[in-house]
Amino acid sequence: MVENWDVQRIPVDDLHLDLSNPRLADFPKEQSESNLLRLLWHEMAVDELALSIAENGFFDHEPLFVAREEKKLVVIEGNRRLAAVKLLRDASLRKKLGATDLPKITAKQRRELETLPVIVSTRGNLWQFIGFKHVNGPQSWDSFAKAKYINWVHNSLKIPLNQIAAQIGDRHDTVLRLNHGYQVLQQAEKIGAFSINDRWKNHFSFSHLYTGLNYPGISSFIGISSKSDKANPVPKTKQKNLRHLFEWLYGSKSKNLQPVVQSQNPDLRVLDEVLQSKEAAAALSSGLPLQTARDIGRGDERIFREALQQAKHALQNARGTLPTGFSGGKSEIETAEDILDLAELVVGEMRAYSRSGAKRRGRRGRANR
Repeated sequence: MVENWDVQRIPVDDLHLDLSNPRLADFPKEQSESNLLRLLWHEMAVDELALSIAENGFFDHEPLFVAREEKKLVVIEGNRRLAAVKLLRDASLRKKLGATDLPKITAKQRRELETLPVIVSTRGNLWQFIGFKHVNGPQSWDSFAKAKYINWVHNSLKIPLNQIAAQIGDRHDTVLRLNHGYQVLQQAEKIGAFSINDRWKNHFSFSHLYTGLNYPGISSFIGISSKSDKANPVPKTKQKNLRHLFEWLYGSKSKNLQPVVQSQNPDLRVLDEVLQSKEAAAALSSGLPLQTARDIGRGDERIFREALQQAKHALQNARGTLPTGFSGGKSEIETAEDILDLAELVVGEMRAYSRSGAKRRGRRGRANR
C-alpha cells in the first residue's frame, strides 16, 4: 500500500515534469519541460494550487510520486503541484510565462520549498493507485486521458482488462469500453482516417466515440463488436466508413468540415438512428444535414405520426395554460382558427386516403378469389 512506502525529501531542481502525463493526452505532444510548464500554467489551473501553497505551504502528507527514468526523477503523480512550486520559487520563470499575478513568497517560504516529500517507485508499481484515483476515483481525468492510461496499463504492463477493472473498482464495463474506444481511435489514426490535431473543435470529445461504439447503428456501420479487445478492430471492408464516422464526430479543419455531432445529447443518438438505415446513411454521406438524413430514414409515415403526436401534445399544453380571464386576443383566436382549419384539412385527407386504400384492398381481394 502507498502509505507504507518510504517518503523522502528531494530538491525541487532534481524533479522533472512528466512529458507522458496522460492528463495531457488532449493536447499536442510537448517536446520540452518548459513547453509543458507553459501548458500546465495556461490550461490546468496551476494558479489555484500556487496560491494555496503560498498561503498554507506544501502538505507533506500528500507526497509526489516519482519514477527514475533515463537517470531522471520524473514526477508521474503531482505535476501541477510541482509546476506551482517551481513558479513560486523562480521569479524569472513567472515573468517568462506571464504568471505575474502570483504572490511573492518570503525567503523562509522559499527555503521550505527547496525540497518536497517524494515517494520513489516505478510506473508499473503505481498503476493501481493512479488508476483508482484518476479513472474511477475522486480526482477523475477526462475520458481520453483515462482511455490512454488504461490502454498503456493493458498493453505495456500486460495487465488483463478485467484485472484493471477489479483493481480500480469498476463495475460498469467502463475500463473495457474506454480501451475499446482507444483501439478504434488508434486504428483510425494509423490508417489516416483521422488526425486528432485536425479536429474541428479545440476540445477532443473522446466520449462521443467510446459511448457511440456501444450503439447498434454506429458499431454495425464500422463492423465491430462492442466487446472486442483486439487491436485494429475495424475490418478493411469498413475502413471507408470509419473515416466517415470520425468526420461526423469530430469534423476536419483541413477539409473545412464541421462535425455533425455538435453535442452528445441528442446528436449521438440521432447519428445512431441514421446509421441503422442505408438510405439515411447514404444521405448523410452525400453531405445532407443530420436531421434531414434522419427524416429520410424514418420515412413519411413515421414522421407524420410523430408530427401528429407533437401537435396533440402542444395543443394540450396550450389548453392547460389558457388563462381563466382570457380577454379574447384577436391574434391568438386567429391562430387557433388557423389550427382548426388545418386539422380539418388533415382529417379530410386522411379519410380520403383511407377510403381509397380500402377500395384498392377490396379489388385485390376480389381478384384473388
